[in-house]
Amino acid sequence: MRLPTLTRRRSTDARQECWHIYYGDVRVGTIARRVGNPFDTDPWEWTCGFYPGSHPGESSGGTSETFEQAHTDFEAAWAVFLSKRASADFQAWREQQAWTAEKYRRFDRGERMPSDWKPPRAAAG
Repeated sequence: MRLPTLTRRRSTDARQECWHIYYGDVRVGTIARRVGNPFDTDPWEWTCGFYPGSHPGESSGGTSETFEQAHTDFEAAWAVFLSKRASADFQAWREQQAWTAEKYRRFDRGERMPSDWKPPRAAAG
């Protein structure tokens, strides 16, 4: 089985430079220019992890002096995070994304949610 590679896509919503990091179709982190921080602090920050599909405390993040260093730091954190993931973790994220998209489609059409329609439950771990 061939594993997905990490890819990045520029955010169209952020005012400052911001990149979303994907592993296949799952958004697994961000590298972005920090906004509003003092001039003598690291201008870049990164986050690594996703939910649902992980437990509290498993995600990580930090700041870096350059984009390249943020990318290197992210990849090191990703290697640790990925080593603790199972395919069910990625599926939990996908199911939550699909549920949320359907919820907003219904809201946009002015439909009420069925009383028995529940979000997917994260796998117990």
